[in-house]
Amino acid sequence: MMRAMNDVAIGRTVRLLRQRMGARQADIGKRARVSQDEVSLIERGQLERVSLRRLRKVVAALDAEVVMFVRWRGGDLDRLLDERHAWLGGMAADEIGRNGWTVLPEVTYSVFGERGSIDLLAWHAATRTLLVIEIKTEITSAEETLRRHDQKVRLARDIVRERFSWEPLVIGRVVVLPDSSTTRRQVDRHSALFGRAYPQRNTEVRRFLRRPTSASLAGIWFLSDTTGVRGRARSVARKRIRRPMAENSVRGRRGAVPLETAESA
Repeated sequence: MMRAMNDVAIGRTVRLLRQRMGARQADIGKRARVSQDEVSLIERGQLERVSLRRLRKVVAALDAEVVMFVRWRGGDLDRLLDERHAWLGGMAADEIGRNGWTVLPEVTYSVFGERGSIDLLAWHAATRTLLVIEIKTEITSAEETLRRHDQKVRLARDIVRERFSWEPLVIGRVVVLPDSSTTRRQVDRHSALFGRAYPQRNTEVRRFLRRPTSASLAGIWFLSDTTGVRGRARSVARKRIRRPMAENSVRGRRGAVPLETAESA
């Protein structure tokens, strides 16, 4: 079970894990290749004095991991992330549907205690092909992504048989990601893992959507929002931030001065 923690609670957790291991601060420091003083700072909750990289190394030396999250305006951050997820899923559903597939969003399931929701189910009736599609705005854990997707693919045949009376001959899997340098780096970072689980990429995915074959699809689809203007595309992960107008007006004057100076003049 994961719990939200402040700096002091994290330090207390590190100390308890070290004591449970029967190790001294110096032992953990040696194992993590950091100083004993840094281990001591972490255990006292003074995380502002230790880099995140070193904190991760110390926690890893205790056979644990650092899991971070950002809290913003209560539940507003969840809604913001859900909007990006829904936007990406909608784009994928539209393109798949244009190729003659029946697309169902958010298909929930509960099978022998395994519960969850399939982001998109795509059914091609003519070839009896089923695609189990996972929508991800980013890759936070490659192992968790594979585990959850494997579960959904494994249960998909029984789910669609019971819910929709479909009898698929072929079941494929696709992970949809926003086409950005960040998500491509995340996939490249786990290339050995993703290369085996999802060997196909955009060209093969789109070819399969146009003409499904008896060979099952397992691919990653980097999806961008094509604007249709001279072939340019706008990525879901990028957003241009413009300079505030007040700063523009100050910088545009002859003999421009920093905004703070102009405001205090």
